[in-house]
Amino acid sequence: MPNVYHLATNDWLNISFRLCIALLIGGIIGLEREIRHKPAGLRTHMLVSLGSAVFTMIPMQTSVIQTSPDALSRVIQGIATGVGFLGAGEIVRQSSQQSQQLEIHGLTSAAAIWISAGLGIAAGCGLWQLGLIGAILSFLVLKVFKRLEKPH
Repeated sequence: MPNVYHLATNDWLNISFRLCIALLIGGIIGLEREIRHKPAGLRTHMLVSLGSAVFTMIPMQTSVIQTSPDALSRVIQGIATGVGFLGAGEIVRQSSQQSQQLEIHGLTSAAAIWISAGLGIAAGCGLWQLGLIGAILSFLVLKVFKRLEKPH
């Protein structure tokens, strides 16, 4: 069975396919955020997904995987940490002086950024079916389940 994670350095078609799938995945999720006029919209989600795929593919393109088998795991952990900072930036808002209450906004957008990164990792690993199904399910959660929430 061939190693789905390893990429030959001259495999332009496979590399391009994985990166385009990552863009598509980020675009599916980002489109919904863009339609709702959220600060983290189409381009943000596409870039998060693409960046995650690129970082995931780097150890697969080098001999690092052979010399350090846990390299991919460390890269994925680093992506999760880095994307956490993006999500935190989306959530943190200054409370209004009138209410004097802590206000938290952007949790759903932060979660959308997080899932875009995860699905970008899947695309980078060559798991395009997982990435596309995950993106479609994410889109449905963002679009359909919004109607079931109580108005704020």
